[in-house]
Formats: sequence, C-alpha cells, structure tokens
Amino acid sequence: MKKFAISLLVLLVAVTSCTKKEPSLILEKDSPAYNLAKSLAEKIPYYDPDQNKPLISTKYFDITTGDILNVIQTNFGNRAQQLTNFNADRIKTIIDQNALQMGEVKLLLREAKSMNIQVSDEEIDSLINERYIRDGGKERFMSWLQNNNIEYETVRNDTRDGIMIEKYVDTALSKDFEVTDDDLMENYKQDKYATVRHILLKTQGLDDSSKVAKYQEMEAILKRANAGEDFAALANEYSEDPGSSKNGGLYENFTRGRMVKPFEDASFGVPVGEISDIVETSYGYHIIKVIERKPEEKPFEEVKDSMKAKLEQDKRNQVYDDNLEKLKKKANFKVIEY
Repeated sequence: MKKFAISLLVLLVAVTSCTKKEPSLILEKDSPAYNLAKSLAEKIPYYDPDQNKPLISTKYFDITTGDILNVIQTNFGNRAQQLTNFNADRIKTIIDQNALQMGEVKLLLREAKSMNIQVSDEEIDSLINERYIRDGGKERFMSWLQNNNIEYETVRNDTRDGIMIEKYVDTALSKDFEVTDDDLMENYKQDKYATVRHILLKTQGLDDSSKVAKYQEMEAILKRANAGEDFAALANEYSEDPGSSKNGGLYENFTRGRMVKPFEDASFGVPVGEISDIVETSYGYHIIKVIERKPEEKPFEEVKDSMKAKLEQDKRNQVYDDNLEKLKKKANFKVIEY
C-alpha cells in the first residue's frame, strides 16, 4: 500500500511538471524595455512593468506586457520609443496585435519542436544573405542595425523561427495543399468577373450608437432601392465611398480576390440584377446591386498554371488558418480583455 502511495505521488509530480506553464519575462528595472513600459503605463496603467499583467493566456504559456514590450524593444530598438507619441487607442492596438502574433508564433514553434524540426546555420545564413541583397548589402544592413540599437542575434533568431514554422507547415500540412484537375476545372467554370453598383455608409471610428444610426439609415436606403428607385442615383446621393460615389457606385469587371470577402461573397453570390441585404465590412455597411458576371474568357490551358498556383496558395492560407485555430483550441488560447 505504501509503495502504491509513493508511485502515485511520483505520477502526480510528473503530471504537474508537464502542465506547468513556461515562465513569463519580468523586465529588469531601468532597462530600455522597462522604461518604455513605464512611459506607456502613464497612458494605459495595465502596462505597468511592475505588475506584468497577461495579454494572452494558454495552458502552456502566458504572454505578458513584459514579454511584448521586451520583444518590441528588442526588434525595433530606438524606434520603439515612437510608441510613446501615440494616443492610448493606437498603443493598445499595436500591443494587442503584437501579443496575438507572438502567441500564435509560440504555438507553431511548439508544434515544430515536438516534430523535431531542425534549422541549420546554413539555412539561416542563406536567407539573411537574401536580405542583404534587398537592403543594399551587408555593410549597409549592419550599419542600420547598429544605428537603431538592434542586435544581429535578434535577426538570426527571428529568421530561424520563420524557417522553422515554414518547415512545420510544409511537413505537417502540405498534403492538404494539393490541387486536383477537378479542382482546376471547377474553378475555371466559375464566374471570374463581376460588375456591381454599391452604396457604402462608413462606420470606421464610430461608437456603437452611431453605428446603429448608420444601419438604420442604410435600411431606409435599401427599402427605397428594393421599391424600384434608381440605384445609381441613390449611390450618387448617399454613398460615402470616394472611389465610386460620383459614378453611381459602379465597380466594373473586378476579379475574385480583389475586394474584401463579405463584399466579394455578395458580388459573386447574389443573382444578377438583384440587390443584396446589408453587408458589413471593415469599411462599413454596403448594399450591392449585381449588374453582370462573366466567366474566364481565356482558354483553360492558357490559364491553368496561374490558376493552379493561386488555388494552391489559397488552400495553403486556409489550411494554415484552420490548423492555427485547432492549435489555439487545444491550448485554451485566450485574448485577455482589459
């Protein structure tokens, strides 16, 4: 009985050690990152480095304010101080975006390491050499790093992580990138070009009550359009889209992938001649009248290779996003509200 109790204790210790989170970074007092955090905390107290509060939580690790501000200071050097010139909303957006990206990268690297994916010094050197060429040579690049107080080792580490994630994606997910001949033919037969008229009421920067007012305004415009009023005239009068409002809201012969997805979905999904319901995008509220759609005009063999490359890239992006969402769910990935 005593022996069983000891074995159980060992098992509990093993389980506890396996589920223990990675430690978060605590900023050293008076370091550049600490001082940056103190300055930002004057506008957003949540960033106080002495409290080191979480921005992302997972069962494997947390991303704290200290982690992010250290990464920003390390990657941007002297330029990191520009953050202090921004208003609180913009600072929060930048910090939150960096925290989300860091959390996603750590999840992907964790998977890559679990598959024992390796990156050689030669691979890192090769990619950095390509950057030298783009940036005007090694001497100029190294001078830029020095002037901005950025360590060369930071560049190597970021390059290694990027290669490792790319290898993980190619190793673990590549079978799902395949595009068959049936996929190509199905895609070829789809409509490729759309011509629409649309009306936009912008919502960027508006508070919730103002958005409700805009939505109600769009409902009234949609009612008039559905009752038979001239859509182009309504667009000229009400649309807040500077690119088309004085042209009856017209966008001609645009291809798939050119517009934001909700707008594209309506443009290629609503029957020709009909008007969509209210469509929300990052720009605001739209109503869309589909004027015409056309299939690909070039012969299949002429567009096959370019079509295949695009479909493979689209599949790669979708598979990558789907896999990342699975990893987040598995890790209990949570963005902290503050």
